[in-house]
Amino acid sequence: MWCELCQGNFFDEFQMEGVAAEHNEIYLELVPENLARALKTAQSAKAVKIKLTNKHCPCLRVAVELPSLSSSSRIVTHDIPVGVIPRRLWNDFREPSVPDFDVSIYLPVLKTMKSVVERMKNLSNSIVIEANLNGEMNLKIETDLVSVTTHFKDLGNPPWTSEDGCQSSAQDRDLESMAEARIDIKKLQQLLAGQQVNPTKALCNIVSKRIVHFILLHEDVSLQYFIPALA
Repeated sequence: MWCELCQGNFFDEFQMEGVAAEHNEIYLELVPENLARALKTAQSAKAVKIKLTNKHCPCLRVAVELPSLSSSSRIVTHDIPVGVIPRRLWNDFREPSVPDFDVSIYLPVLKTMKSVVERMKNLSNSIVIEANLNGEMNLKIETDLVSVTTHFKDLGNPPWTSEDGCQSSAQDRDLESMAEARIDIKKLQQLLAGQQVNPTKALCNIVSKRIVHFILLHEDVSLQYFIPALA
């Protein structure tokens, strides 16, 4: 999974000093549950300050200023241990590159898709996602005992262009030809179950029999999920 947040949408003030002027970045690893637990206390906060500290060990300090009936402020501080990733490993954490996809299509309403997948997971451990450039997508499971397909139509296909401004090579494909990939149904269910906010745009890129790439866009957050195809 790859998530990208624009700092201007979350912080009124932002100060960053990376490892060097030409590498104004710091790579950290942490236990996500620890950060989530700290941010839960900030739901009714007047202000939140996040700072990287290094007293006894590297920590992400989350200082939450809570409303108070008195003139004095109440500040709750969480120190979350983090690991600082050395520069020699940074390439391991770059945004994943995606091969040229065969089909890109907008997803149906995620709530509807989630309901379908939850029913299908009781019948099979894998699911086939197939789509074409005519706005059609199918979710299929096939076992020795049962074959079930859910059809979605008129979803639309995003207009992609390559870096040189030309149309994506996928646009040369036969509109009715389906691209498909079989993936682990539990991974797809986890993706759909984890969506707390309905995205403004949700789309799916399929590289036939190799990978399914999901992109979910909200006002100030973009999420990418990569689910490899099963053999």
